[in-house]
Amino acid sequence: METVLVLDFGAQYSQLIARRVRECRVYSELIPYDTPVSEIAARKPKGLILSGGPASVYADDALSIDPRIFELGVPVLGICYGMQLMTHTLGGTVAKTGNSEFGKTELRLSREGILFDDLPERQICWMSHRDSVTEPPAGFESTGSTDSSPVAVMENPDRRLFGIQCHPEVAHTPHGTDILKNFLFNACDCSPTWTVVSIIEESVAAIREQVGDHKVICGLSGGVDSSTAALLVYRAVGDNLTCIFVDHGLLRMNEAEQVIDAFENHFRVPLVHVRAQDKFLKLLSGVTEPEQKRKIIGEQFIRIFEAEARRLKDTRFLVQGTLYSDVIESGTRDAARIKSHHNVGGLPVDKIGRAWRRERV
Repeated sequence: METVLVLDFGAQYSQLIARRVRECRVYSELIPYDTPVSEIAARKPKGLILSGGPASVYADDALSIDPRIFELGVPVLGICYGMQLMTHTLGGTVAKTGNSEFGKTELRLSREGILFDDLPERQICWMSHRDSVTEPPAGFESTGSTDSSPVAVMENPDRRLFGIQCHPEVAHTPHGTDILKNFLFNACDCSPTWTVVSIIEESVAAIREQVGDHKVICGLSGGVDSSTAALLVYRAVGDNLTCIFVDHGLLRMNEAEQVIDAFENHFRVPLVHVRAQDKFLKLLSGVTEPEQKRKIIGEQFIRIFEAEARRLKDTRFLVQGTLYSDVIESGTRDAARIKSHHNVGGLPVDKIGRAWRRERV
């Protein structure tokens, strides 16, 4: 399957880049910025995208990149911080010009190039940066600028390396999808053949191959994320899956009953229903700070799940389903936290307890 990998440098928009690529019918995945180059090469991606990020490339704690990324012979697109990091790594100049850009900005093309093939010479784009590229690396050509960014677009078509200062993934850049399509189809030579249906079929086949005849458990909360993951795994392994539904009493009215009815009576998935409303409400009594509440809910959810998981014999695999939005808001790794979620940022510090040491699906 043709895959484009998005390297995450801590931007809130990183997940959105991966989504936009998939909307172009090309499969994409978001991976940590420090994923080993050997691991990236082994996956044989059709292209790489370096996301934006909140830092400056000159900061002491700036996230860096292995220069060998640019020697893989794979097309690379740097967006915002990703462009600046590409510039800094390859010998160009990034500087604080004193002219920050935030919001809608006019971009002027000096030549068409690959990224802006068949697009207007003047167009509106969305900027969000303080530093600017003032001199591209050797072999690159500046193909676009704004009033405050002398190098807003740069290209090295021979090495298939590209940089863009604006954010093509957001709706405020009207031609953003066209820019991404030019990278995907003209630079990476991808085919627009990926669909949601195909990923379901491929996921079921991959799960079946990974799990075989082993037993599987799933922490079911009733949300879209864990429910979707549970049903995908159930389609692959059948009754070898057991879902543990921790009923904490904090769902919408009658929602717990709907979850039980759907999984037990409609889908007929083996289900353990843990009624823990009183325990959760007792622990939350008198707590008013939202983040503290989320931490309490997250830890208690895992502790109850662990206790129930120990009752099940011979289970080897754990199903974990998490929405991108939960990951974004929880601010894992290098992104800022908006709010913790019980299945991501709300997990207890020692989340890799016995039940969590199982292999993950």
